[in-house]
Amino acid sequence: VQLQASGGGSVQDGSSLRLSCAASGRTFSMYDVGWFRQSPGKEREFVAAITWGGGKTYYVDSVEGRFIISRDNDENKVYLQMNSLRPDDTAVYYCAADLGPKGLTPADFGSWGQGTLVTVSS
Repeated sequence: VQLQASGGGSVQDGSSLRLSCAASGRTFSMYDVGWFRQSPGKEREFVAAITWGGGKTYYVDSVEGRFIISRDNDENKVYLQMNSLRPDDTAVYYCAADLGPKGLTPADFGSWGQGTLVTVSS
């Protein structure tokens, strides 16, 4: 599966953004999808994930209650709605997919899109 992330931008503290991850391939609905982010000088970290059918979602503690991951398998898209953005959310955000990943680390996801930059200023 090929992935393409979009929707990043520069916003003020407290603003919202919605990231999109568009996928190619008829089997996209079989893939679990995750969002990850990487800030300069830091390792790539898990942000959120959603199972293939959308029945389960997972979040890192720092975004729980502010970010919402969702998917539309008819449109081959996964979204990350980001609310109450903070300067420490500034990063390049990546979407990734895998068939039944064993965990929620970057190493558990085999297909990656290019990143989209989110910058939050105070």
